Amino acid sequence: MTGSEAPPSFRLAYVPGVTPSKWVRIWNERLPDVPLVLVPVSAAEAYDVLRRGDADAGFVRLPVDGTDLSAIPLYTETTVVVVPKDHIVAAVEQVSGEDLAEDIVLHPLDDPLDWERLPGRPALERPAVTADAVELVAAGIGVVIVPQSLARLHHRKDLTYRTVTDAPESRVALAWPEERTTDMVEDFIGIVRGRTVNSTRGRSQTPPAAQRKDRGAAKSAGAASRKSDSGGARRKPAPGRTGGKGGGAKNSRGGGTGGPKGGAKRGRPRRGS
Repeated sequence: MTGSEAPPSFRLAYVPGVTPSKWVRIWNERLPDVPLVLVPVSAAEAYDVLRRGDADAGFVRLPVDGTDLSAIPLYTETTVVVVPKDHIVAAVEQVSGEDLAEDIVLHPLDDPLDWERLPGRPALERPAVTADAVELVAAGIGVVIVPQSLARLHHRKDLTYRTVTDAPESRVALAWPEERTTDMVEDFIGIVRGRTVNSTRGRSQTPPAAQRKDRGAAKSAGAASRKSDSGGARRKPAPGRTGGKGGGAKNSRGGGTGGPKGGAKRGRPRRGS
């Protein structure tokens, strides 16, 4: 926030190739009162943006630069080679690094792949960014190996791409400054991890399961109370009725204990004097 009167917002940085629209949509549904501001950054500047506080969290490519940032790996991308449509590679579904041995393989300075040894023949100079390398591929100067999302980002009608089976892979992660793990950061972590709205940390909402449990406990308590009121003590039988088995026949003849008081004396004849 820029001031005490400014509404709270969540600033999310993201590097080229990452598409945060799915998570942004879920954020807007769950937290409509907290605007989410997207901050596009290059892969090289992403970590400095987070450290300066210019973004609360960001989608970056691993490995994370430094120990002061926390990160959650999200997914791993397929690695592809970008070639002209008339290149021999375009005739197959996938290639290996050995298949590119005779090609000039461009190596941009912002390459996110961790190479032990780049395949193919090296170019005389390294392009500054991936976008420049793609332009050189379109000019017929060489090919470039990138994560698939970057090939899609820089798509051209005269270019295509194919999977490289033995190339390093790029992993995308959510990162943020460890010392600034705020409630909003926790909320966004919950979204990217797939937590439901009731399990998102930092929100005091009662889960439906707990609500059902509370209602069930109250229902059981009410039933026990009604049982205590209606069935806890036996009622006296109505006049002319008995409370036990076989009692009706005895009482009708005056032989039972439940008859009227003094009823046995009226049934005895008096002796003459």
